[in-house]
Amino acid sequence: MATGRPADVPARYGPAVALLVIDLQNDFATPGGSLYVRGGEEIVGPVNAQVTAAASAGSPIYWTQDWHPPVTPHFVTSGGVWPPHCVAGTPGAEFHPGAVLTGEVIRKGIDGTDGYSGFSVRDPASGERQVTVLGERLAVAGVREIVVVGLAGDYCVKETALDGRRLGLDVRVPLTLTRFVNVAPGDGEAAVAEMRAAGVRVEPGVAHF
Repeated sequence: MATGRPADVPARYGPAVALLVIDLQNDFATPGGSLYVRGGEEIVGPVNAQVTAAASAGSPIYWTQDWHPPVTPHFVTSGGVWPPHCVAGTPGAEFHPGAVLTGEVIRKGIDGTDGYSGFSVRDPASGERQVTVLGERLAVAGVREIVVVGLAGDYCVKETALDGRRLGLDVRVPLTLTRFVNVAPGDGEAAVAEMRAAGVRVEPGVAHF
């Protein structure tokens, strides 16, 4: 039976289901960005459809934003693995200009930490983890389920989804609403397998590995 619901919008949103949009920023989602994820710009329109559906249903919406200092062990220039990206206050750190920004922004990596997950950051030297405000926000709102979309599927989307499961949340990751950076061949497939093993519902669709 036809429902009138666009095929790319999950059926269930509501106050107990939060939408998390991960790092839909220029350095990731714009060709020429310093850490461009191939095809990242393709998900902007479909993610906007999620935002509209979630807002209409009363779902909390959160956007994560990498917001790094110019010098950080996270970057290859200081011994890390990534090219400098999403430096605070630069155009690369801003959200993609096509994104419909509705909801609260959670910044991560602001003090030189590795900010992969929306829920936690990690000291790159000691490995010590600290929580962000996201978990508390969801608990106060009574959220029991999260839908995680954005970039990149094998890093920040994956780590956010896994942290959500550790907190006891139901987690959905629609494959059509993420892209994978694939530093090494097979990273995308391995990330999907890891999420599924942790109980994340990786929703079927064409995976862009």
